[in-house]
Amino acid sequence: MRHPTLAPLLLLLLTAAFPCLPAISAEPQIDSQYGPLPVFELHSGFWINLHHTLYQQAKQRRDAKVIASGAAATTRRSKTEQLTWETAVSYYAANYVDKDLLFNTEMVLLKNQLGDFEGCDELSGAKQKTCDAGLPTKLTQILEAAAPVYRAHEWTEHDRANRKWIAQVAPLVRERGLGLSERLADIYRTRWPTERIRVEVSAYANSVGAYTSLDPLRVTISSTDPRNQGSAALEILFHEGSHGIAEPVQQAIIRECRQRDKAIPRDLWHALLFYTTGEVIKPVMTARSAGAQDPEYTPYAIRERLYEHGWNDYLQLLTRFWQPYLDGRATFDDAIARMVSAL
Repeated sequence: MRHPTLAPLLLLLLTAAFPCLPAISAEPQIDSQYGPLPVFELHSGFWINLHHTLYQQAKQRRDAKVIASGAAATTRRSKTEQLTWETAVSYYAANYVDKDLLFNTEMVLLKNQLGDFEGCDELSGAKQKTCDAGLPTKLTQILEAAAPVYRAHEWTEHDRANRKWIAQVAPLVRERGLGLSERLADIYRTRWPTERIRVEVSAYANSVGAYTSLDPLRVTISSTDPRNQGSAALEILFHEGSHGIAEPVQQAIIRECRQRDKAIPRDLWHALLFYTTGEVIKPVMTARSAGAQDPEYTPYAIRERLYEHGWNDYLQLLTRFWQPYLDGRATFDDAIARMVSAL
């Protein structure tokens, strides 16, 4: 996780990576049919989806895997289209596939730029100067060449999946978003961002189906990942958004460990985020499903068995010491101190 004070450094890196970076103009959010949403703004952007699709196919080529949608699209493309697409995938394989979408600064900056220009039909500014994204020349050429192929064969399906996911979660955000954001900020003893968090909804994201980058705070979520569907959509959205307000709890754990001369646990703060979001969302989703055959909502981390992969001890700590804080039976400082003491 990047520290908020790194924003000036990231700006310098951005300028170095994309020296011709133009002024950014805001685009309307896709969820306008539900009225202005609180907390989040949800986007299905063409360039973001093209970028992630090329990255995904390059990654699976490297790992010698075949994705069904890519194979199906291949049979529909003309020879010229297929050559253009293969050139783009090869370019991503050579230049980007070994760079993590979240932890590599170049990839984060590229993702942000493509999101900001979602309303443009080009990235070079050849037709419209305000659509010059300031990207490296070769990358701009690759994306603009691949764009008609993607638009003709895959974008309609991807955009439909994105809009379906947005249609599913937007009413929940409108109904519960403000209250949930205030509750989570109160738990972490901070404030939720005053600006709505931009969420890039994409057919593909990363290997875990969603990721969040800071400075600026932006969330990317896969609309097709099975883990992000149904009642889990709202929890994933708020879990990812909580990455932007998690620093107080992370720093509290670090401070307590240093005071007790203990090793700082690498993922305790992240397990705590999963646990907290799940517990806060649980009564909301359970109430919505009242009367169903199984109305009890199962938090994401339990359903996906995250605690069984090295986090089981954390789950015991969270259940024993963090849950009383969530219930109002302990203070924040006491909960952190007791968890660290029991490590």
